[in-house]
Amino acid sequence: MRRLIAAPVVALLLLTLNPGTAKAEPARTQGLSGADTRVLNQYAADTWKSMDAMLFRETGLVADYIGGDLTPASRSRYTSPTNIGGYMWSAVVARDLGLISRREAADRIGKTLQTLQRLERHPASGMFYNWYDPLNGAKIRTWPDDGSPRNPFLSSVDNGWLAAALVVVRNVVPEQRSKAAAILSKMDFGFYYNPDARGNGLPGLIRGGFWDEEPLTPPECNVVGNYRDRGPDVFYTCNHYDITVTEPRIASYLGIAFGQIPREHYFATNRTFPASCDWSWLEQQPTGVTRNYLGVPVYEGAYEYRGIKFVPSWGGDMFEALMPDLFVPEDHWGPRSWGRNHPATVRGQIEHGMNDAKYGYWGFSPASNPFGGYGVYGVEAMGMDPGGYPSDKEGTNYDPGFGTCRPPGPPVTYGDGVVTPHAVFLAMRYAPRESVDTLAKLKRNLGAYGPGGFYDSVAVRSGTVARRHLSLDQAMVMGGLGNVLARENIRRAFSSPDIERALRPLMAMEEFSVPARQ
Repeated sequence: MRRLIAAPVVALLLLTLNPGTAKAEPARTQGLSGADTRVLNQYAADTWKSMDAMLFRETGLVADYIGGDLTPASRSRYTSPTNIGGYMWSAVVARDLGLISRREAADRIGKTLQTLQRLERHPASGMFYNWYDPLNGAKIRTWPDDGSPRNPFLSSVDNGWLAAALVVVRNVVPEQRSKAAAILSKMDFGFYYNPDARGNGLPGLIRGGFWDEEPLTPPECNVVGNYRDRGPDVFYTCNHYDITVTEPRIASYLGIAFGQIPREHYFATNRTFPASCDWSWLEQQPTGVTRNYLGVPVYEGAYEYRGIKFVPSWGGDMFEALMPDLFVPEDHWGPRSWGRNHPATVRGQIEHGMNDAKYGYWGFSPASNPFGGYGVYGVEAMGMDPGGYPSDKEGTNYDPGFGTCRPPGPPVTYGDGVVTPHAVFLAMRYAPRESVDTLAKLKRNLGAYGPGGFYDSVAVRSGTVARRHLSLDQAMVMGGLGNVLARENIRRAFSSPDIERALRPLMAMEEFSVPARQ
């Protein structure tokens, strides 16, 4: 099943390669003293130590995680496109904060790009597989932890984060510009775009990803096809990304900016699902109005939590809501949408941690589980998921009801809250004083800090700490600190004029059902 459904891939080498030309917006550091800035710089220096400790110098690839003692033996033997991208943008931050020289940053990134050029990837789309061995760059078919077989998968969101990092390198690391641009020029996000995902003439959605060979263990559902009619058919996942406030929007942004996905797609995802009782299985009943943008009707729904109105993510976590904002200045380009929503999201997280659950700390996002493994954490009441991303070990689920369709559940008492430091760094531009204060308490009171910076998470009532570092989470810390301490360096690096021309007008025309002041 092959269909030619979109315009040919725009060669990215033709994009404007003018580094740092986007207008610099001032970092929101109001209320922070010189002492605060010195503390933040120390956080950056220690976080960079953990990134450096995760590095396999043979390839310039970082591990997925490392133990809190930063020993080489505690590194994982797998990595992902997101991790690889995170290391490169972290190197740019380290350069701009004076932690490494310009020459060293260019050399480090050059080594990573050299390895990327030889990694096996899907020929027709130019996309990278989800897992590689950081020691030798081999595509992983057998999981190192348990020896189980793995189907090589190509994720839209993981390739989105790698491509975002390549844009940063292309724009502000002139020594490596040509290498980054050459890799980018082969990455086609149109391979993920399904124009028929909504139907009735409405713009389509992007899929979660695909396998380029029949899965060893067939998933519950997959679709054989080829949206670009280039190369053999692939095995698509059945799921589409259909919610606006989730991290896969970075893939949508890049596809639109590169001319591989139609701009109307920006309005195809749901701000919330409808308010009718047919949707009463979701967390709460939204309120809002329907507006029309580029001929696309958009239900501008919003949720409310403790008097704060916002457009929710799926899990109510900071990663989904704010990681794309590290790169795209969403609050500036969409002042009536993201410019209202991001502060509201941060305010809701603070309100939950400090006044509702009364943890004394805040910042909730997927991370290592302090009690072992990995966990998803968030403010459950602020997500669409009815089961929720809980904020505590116990998985406490708050049910506000769904209008007259479903009565509210009983009052809840929260348990051992799990706070994730990277969530605080993502929020720092919107709540600098509160961020610095809660980080200081995490370090001082709970032992959540080590030689590589903040550990991945801490259960605040028991004091149980996940003493390891995930490279993605440390990269979010570095990106947040770069934007605060180095004049929004990651945002400026990403937002070259070509990308701004493609995305800013779309964001500027929209108005969320979120008050300008609340």
